[in-house]
Amino acid sequence: MHTTARLRRLLLFPFQGAGRPVSFLVTGVLVQLGVLFVVSLLWLLFVPVLDPAGQLPVAVFVAFTAIVLAGPLLTEVQRGRFRTRLDVAIPSPYAGQRPRLPEWLRSRAGHQQLRYHLLDGPLLALAGSFTLLAWVVAVTATSIYLWIWLVPLDWRVDHPGYYTWAAYVTAAGLALLHIARLSTDALSRLDTRTATVLLGPSREEQLARRVEDLTESRTGLVDAVDAERRRIERDLHDGAQQRLVSLAVNLGLAKATLQDLPEDARQVIDEAHREAKDAIEELSGLVRGLHPAVLEDRGLDAALSGIAARAPIPVRVKVDVPSRPSPTIEAVAYFVVSEALTNVVKHAEASGAEVSVERFGKTLLVVISDDGVGGAEPTGGTGLAGLAKRVASVDGTLSVDSPVGGPTIITVELPCVP
Repeated sequence: MHTTARLRRLLLFPFQGAGRPVSFLVTGVLVQLGVLFVVSLLWLLFVPVLDPAGQLPVAVFVAFTAIVLAGPLLTEVQRGRFRTRLDVAIPSPYAGQRPRLPEWLRSRAGHQQLRYHLLDGPLLALAGSFTLLAWVVAVTATSIYLWIWLVPLDWRVDHPGYYTWAAYVTAAGLALLHIARLSTDALSRLDTRTATVLLGPSREEQLARRVEDLTESRTGLVDAVDAERRRIERDLHDGAQQRLVSLAVNLGLAKATLQDLPEDARQVIDEAHREAKDAIEELSGLVRGLHPAVLEDRGLDAALSGIAARAPIPVRVKVDVPSRPSPTIEAVAYFVVSEALTNVVKHAEASGAEVSVERFGKTLLVVISDDGVGGAEPTGGTGLAGLAKRVASVDGTLSVDSPVGGPTIITVELPCVP
């Protein structure tokens, strides 16, 4: 039973899954035949005109020029062949852009593609032609017992040993079938590797494109997180905070109007009123920490002025931003200033601080300085490491100049796209 199954697998191996690789070879040969036909047609049309003597250099020049001019089109045809026949996607080295012919000829990708169309592609198609011929011969030899009856009866009578001879031919055909299948798979893999290198982007270009994709993905993620933060802030401000305010108002009215309640009940109402006001204050701080509404409504100047007004030390704020940056950049600048001033109050022992925000072209420059004791280090556990990560999330830079004895100057540069 096992022997029969193995024999069946051995006999069916050349045909299992062979349709797409074989059609891949067929289309490769057809593409090269089409190129040969067009080149031959141009040869017949232009060579007699350019050189009536029909010298070889002129003919080669015409053929080469035709392939060069058709290079971008041939590249797209080959990519389509790999995509449809083998499910292999070969990306364009130009990232979706179509360069003009002079630019294509000067580029590395153009030179690589011409090499494929002039050398590697024709050689692989030639090898594919021999492999397809092997398939035809092998199938014909394997099926000899089916069509041998087409041979005249007189010949079969005169050759009584044709059955033995046909058995040898069938065995040779089966062996050639396996060779043709292995050759088909090998050629498909070789052509795929060659085309991936010559028709697609280089390793460096793939890495650069990957970096760009990751940068765009990270930017989109940061924007999405900032948008979600603003949504949560609006929901808290318009929902839970308003309910707490309504509760505090009702408790205040009850405390003021219900004078005939027992003392214990009045104490409970008074305690509840106090707890509601504390909860409102805590929730307001949480909402500001998520995303202050004033930042979205009135911009950095008003939002940073609010931070300075709440600080326990004098803080001077200067904002010169003719046009507002993106909401994400505004949020990063706001939280950097907020966290930096919190660090100043906690650790710097400063008597005052200054915040400057200016825009220079595509850069938003944020400078926070104080007259404290200095000695701040990004690795010292003062929150500067977190600021650096927040700034880096939008491809910004943060530098700290804080000698012992002060002053401390934190400089942040954030990219702004107009």
